[in-house]
Amino acid sequence: MNRNKYLPLTETTFYILTALLVPGHGYAVMQEVENLSSGKVRVAAGTMYGALENLQSQGLIAPVPGPDKRRKLYQTTSLGREVLHSEAERLRYLAGVADRLKL
Repeated sequence: MNRNKYLPLTETTFYILTALLVPGHGYAVMQEVENLSSGKVRVAAGTMYGALENLQSQGLIAPVPGPDKRRKLYQTTSLGREVLHSEAERLRYLAGVADRLKL
């Protein structure tokens, strides 16, 4: 079986990569994650900055230039978008199995 080495994503990672489809800084991403998850996922500052560093080292996000030099902006890379797409397909497949089994 050919499995993507990045999958499965944690729920938090999924939301962070989704939030960074448009450039954002750490605090804005924290707010967007909470918004996207309807308040179900909250990311603490320390966790967020560790996650950003980890995602950058994996090549899933990259820093982008911004108007304010004090705030580092990041955006999901093409690899990150591919991983998000694969994760969404994986989740749709699992949901389909659950639906067929009436779970």
